[in-house]
Amino acid sequence: MKLLIFIPVYNCEKQIVRVLDTMQGKIMDYVSKILIINNRSTDNTESVVIGWMQQHPEIPLELIRNDENYGLGGSHKVAFFYALSWGFDYVAILHGDDQGNICDLLPILETGQYQKYDCCLGARFMKGSSLPGYSKFRTFGNRIFNLLFSIVTGLRLYDLGAGINLYHVDMLKDKFFWRFPDNLVFNYCMSLAMSSLKQTHIFFPIVWKEEDQLSNVKLFSQAKRVFGLLMTFALHRHSFSSMEFRDTIRDTYTFKTIKSNFT
Repeated sequence: MKLLIFIPVYNCEKQIVRVLDTMQGKIMDYVSKILIINNRSTDNTESVVIGWMQQHPEIPLELIRNDENYGLGGSHKVAFFYALSWGFDYVAILHGDDQGNICDLLPILETGQYQKYDCCLGARFMKGSSLPGYSKFRTFGNRIFNLLFSIVTGLRLYDLGAGINLYHVDMLKDKFFWRFPDNLVFNYCMSLAMSSLKQTHIFFPIVWKEEDQLSNVKLFSQAKRVFGLLMTFALHRHSFSSMEFRDTIRDTYTFKTIKSNFT
């Protein structure tokens, strides 16, 4: 198995070292390469990552920088095409702000359970998960949307957008995600596509914490956007994955390699 771990970062200078420090244990028995995608951070995230790479040259890590701010969804597209282009079998996503922990993937990797599914999705709101410091108001809102999405899709959805997921690269080959939004609702579209494309999946429990992270989510405007997305799916279920959702239409999502420890 060739597993690529993709870490999207935007202004994560305070958290990214903690994230990278988790990459030195048992998880590296399964990882072929770590790809950090800097989405045009305005702080010192990039220099902090370079410093960590210099101290840990044994870790197969590559730091790249998007040529424009593509948003979180756009960074996912960069990672998915990278995984497709370089022949990886699986791609895992871990947000760079240290809310999730890559070690939560270990149970499904060690048992080989991941091999049975197109995608394995971290879930903050299922039995066995933990949410230290997470807002009760946001927890309530997420549970409501999980219920609504479950009703409309006919799937039991425990989470619509946690920052730790694992995808089989084969499921990405038809590029169904290409026209999905480049912003924070990208993962909601991925969840809806599971229903329309009949992708196999499993949810697994995770620890999701809030400490010194700064959220980019504006709750009420985000909720309105997500509800509109769900209504669009309800009306256009069979054509949903071919619809154009991007505000800016791009032919490519380009990037520059900043530093690589990978040989």
